[in-house]
Amino acid sequence: MQTDKWKDYELIATGNGEKLERWGDVILLRPDPQAIWPAPFDLSRYHGLNARYVRSSSGGGRWDVLRPFPNEWTISYGDLRFLIKPMGFKHTGLFPEQAYNWDVMSALVRAAGDRPKVLNLFGYTGGASVALAAVGARVTHVDAAKNMVERCRRNAELSECPSDGIRYIVDDCNKFVAREKRRGNVYDGILMDPPSYGRGPNGEMWRLEDNVCDLVAAAAELLSDCPLFFLINSYTTGLQPTVLENILRVSLPEGRVRAYELTLPTSDRGISLPCGCTGVWER
Repeated sequence: MQTDKWKDYELIATGNGEKLERWGDVILLRPDPQAIWPAPFDLSRYHGLNARYVRSSSGGGRWDVLRPFPNEWTISYGDLRFLIKPMGFKHTGLFPEQAYNWDVMSALVRAAGDRPKVLNLFGYTGGASVALAAVGARVTHVDAAKNMVERCRRNAELSECPSDGIRYIVDDCNKFVAREKRRGNVYDGILMDPPSYGRGPNGEMWRLEDNVCDLVAAAAELLSDCPLFFLINSYTTGLQPTVLENILRVSLPEGRVRAYELTLPTSDRGISLPCGCTGVWER
């Protein structure tokens, strides 16, 4: 599944393990392990390229700046505005393929009315939180990284979300879910985008294949009596949409379950770039 509504983002070309992208007026070249096919040309020589992320043999990498560009800037998706800032580990602060999921959940929130409560776990810089708050949801945004939660706050300000639209929480998602259960708090919609690997505040190891089923089951207990959706997204290489579909089927009450691959269309050769997968449960 993919969206064609982006105006400020363009996937120009892909291949040889890289993707060439336009973020507003800035052109970036980043590694992508899925793009194993031949590139249509030498992407590193693209006219107007501003920066290329180069991996280090010892881990991590660096941005090689070829043409000056702002330290940070904004792009729009419809009426939403997001801050873009190249960071370590090749990230920019936004995953444009997730716009498809924003639209799926936003439609459910609009149809429900009455400002449903939504919990966003592993919320990162808040693309989904901002999109849902903008259509009337009351979102609780949870991420363990304080700087990512602050970026969500800035994105909400840029998009002029309601002042009470997002509650910002810096916390370990597993521990937050457990506390919410003890408090008796419930939500009409839950979404999560857990990492493939991670480490908790006290050194706890997170591995998606080992831990995600327990987290989904625990979070499912926070659904209200009239829930709208439960969405899980994953970028783990090799994880098929059917896996997410099965996790939702065994962890949630009977309902409509679907799963799909997320892709981004390119402006070259009709190629689509795979960008993980999503599973969605609806009552």
